[in-house]
Amino acid sequence: MKYRQLGDSDLRVSEIALGSWLTYGGGIARNAAEACINHAFELGINFIDTANIYSRGGAETVLGEVLADRPRDSYVLATKLYFPMSETDRGLSRRQIEKQLDASLRRLRTDYVDLYQCHRYDPETPLDETMEGLTRAVESGKVRYVGFSEWAPEQIQAALEIPGVVRFVSSQPQYSMLWRVIEPEVIPLCEENGIGQIVWSPLAQGVLTGKYRPDTPLPEDSRARSDAMSGFMDKLLERPVLEAVARLDDIAADLGLSMAQLALAWVLRQPNVASAIVGATRPDQLDDNAAASGVRLGDETLLAVDAALGDAVVR
Repeated sequence: MKYRQLGDSDLRVSEIALGSWLTYGGGIARNAAEACINHAFELGINFIDTANIYSRGGAETVLGEVLADRPRDSYVLATKLYFPMSETDRGLSRRQIEKQLDASLRRLRTDYVDLYQCHRYDPETPLDETMEGLTRAVESGKVRYVGFSEWAPEQIQAALEIPGVVRFVSSQPQYSMLWRVIEPEVIPLCEENGIGQIVWSPLAQGVLTGKYRPDTPLPEDSRARSDAMSGFMDKLLERPVLEAVARLDDIAADLGLSMAQLALAWVLRQPNVASAIVGATRPDQLDDNAAASGVRLGDETLLAVDAALGDAVVR
């Protein structure tokens, strides 16, 4: 496993991170979650990403239980806030930052998180108030660094221009071979300001693993078959997308890589990407994903990927 610096922080994170969206505390059984988390550490993964909204606190609770006996300095722990936790609890106000942070720390069974992220931008709270709340969280010792997820360039820039507040070190956007929206503006802006990318859905909800084929029934044990985990996959399962992904088969085979390894190596080719978040419902999935760390793709391969995917790419 290779490691990269996360933005201007002193955090060294594994190129592959373990995520918990749609899985731990909800989509899969507790013992399966524990097996995946423990195996991640065996593979050298030191970066765990979660959020208070995942399974309504369930993911944080499972992680807190499983991580309880591990030395706290042996892993980098990230969580998030923004989405509603109750009818009255949502957003990025100073009060919500304080309240949701304390609740996350209780569930995670820790005194601090390495990275606290704004899960989305909050248009209903003044940005100054959000940044002041995050600054207080860092000053309290409960948070080491702060980041954001899916903020627009103008929102990022506005935060950077506020004086006397903590600065972001990370961005968590969707990014994959099929979804490249951050390339024109977000990545350059972040590069200029010491902000690293922690990308989610680098495998496009599993579609880039090649498990879903045109004219083939969905695998019984797949995310697409799960009521708890398939809600975001409709467009990815459209025939033109699956046909485009199938054209990556030969490219991966020629390199001696699995489809998943090719997709992960592709996002990690970008120097501003510190880590790619993967989800796992079985430990063996992590073996395949972790093997992508350190793989470097040549220019000819990158051109071949672009030609294969064609118009299926969202830019």
